[in-house]
Amino acid sequence: MSLQFLADQPHWVQAASGLAAMALLAFAARGLAHLILMRGFGRLAESAPSRVARVVLCREVLARLAQVLPSLVVQFTVGLVPFLPETAATVIRNVAVAVTVLHVVRVLMSLLDAVQAEHARSGDNGGPPVRSIKSHVQLAKLAMMFLGGIVMIAALIDRSPLILLSGLGAMSAVLMLVFKDTLLSFTAGLQLASNDMLRVGDWIEMPQLGADGDVIDIALHTVKVQNWDKTITTIPTWRLMSESFRNWRGMSESGGRRIKRTIRLDAASVRFLRDDEIARLGQIALLRPYLEGKRRDVERTNAELRRRLGPLAVEPANQRRLTNLGSFRAYVQAYLAAHPGIHENMTRMVRTMEPSPEGVPMELYCFTSTTAWAEYEGIQSDIFDHLLAILPEFGLRLYQRPSGSDIAGAFAMRRESQAEGAGR
Repeated sequence: MSLQFLADQPHWVQAASGLAAMALLAFAARGLAHLILMRGFGRLAESAPSRVARVVLCREVLARLAQVLPSLVVQFTVGLVPFLPETAATVIRNVAVAVTVLHVVRVLMSLLDAVQAEHARSGDNGGPPVRSIKSHVQLAKLAMMFLGGIVMIAALIDRSPLILLSGLGAMSAVLMLVFKDTLLSFTAGLQLASNDMLRVGDWIEMPQLGADGDVIDIALHTVKVQNWDKTITTIPTWRLMSESFRNWRGMSESGGRRIKRTIRLDAASVRFLRDDEIARLGQIALLRPYLEGKRRDVERTNAELRRRLGPLAVEPANQRRLTNLGSFRAYVQAYLAAHPGIHENMTRMVRTMEPSPEGVPMELYCFTSTTAWAEYEGIQSDIFDHLLAILPEFGLRLYQRPSGSDIAGAFAMRRESQAEGAGR
């Protein structure tokens, strides 16, 4: 009866009823697809053992996949609507095709987001650090949006996409100019990834851009660095290839961090050691093996000098003697070798450098057994605190420029001496 009643209605009523039925069917299809995909497959995503399954069954992917069905229903049922003009049917079909392409592109973009999230999760679950694929994902999204836009426009104007693509050939120069930074950044991203030059979590230093901290994000156009003062520096990706930067990852992976610091000694305090001083310093456990070996070498050398020079050998300038500077350098070397915070399998060296107007520099070059910043600074500070405090034991003084109080004290002493002389 209802079909007969509908058949007796005017053509436009039948066409409107058909369109309403088509819209209702599309809406019902979307609800059914959403119910099946989200409740039937969505729960499997979290417990799926396979990474591919977790990506495909991602809830965002399934939710957007359910939105594809209504436009497909419209495409296949619009031809069944009675008395619908051909032009209107074509327009509705073309719009439905464009909407289908739009939702398919959104599904693919959600799929890429799921791939990126799964890739990052694999490095956060105790695994090794992974290279960032965010720049590749962003470029793939740009390509999908570009191709999807071409197909959608072609569907709306009812033309082949190849016609639009062929017309873009004349616009290639304009596109190259518009997407110059994108192309440069993508090329730089490929080089950074292929050569393993940068990863999320790396400590990099780029003074010309004010960057000194950990890499927290690698995108297509930018790399974000969180500096040690918690500020964020954003670096264009292409500048990482066109300019130099320092990556401290090698230091972190080696297990040791370098100490390269200088103690400046007063040149006036450098002298030869007396026999009683050698005997006193020989009581230092770290220095005893060095002094015993050196004492034997010195006695052997001096005996040979006495045999060759005769009476001239008694002159101090013709004898071999130990210096407080050389003994202190040997003590520092032994102290570093025995220190538990110094890496024993890396370079360990103490050297006296060229004297300057600021004293005699003695440089310590070694590596700590940890790369943690706070522990590294603690070890370094403890070493130099000890060395500065033990300098007087060797008769050495630390070089220090005269301050205002030093100069004032010198003048005060001079005035006192002059007053005492006048009183006499």
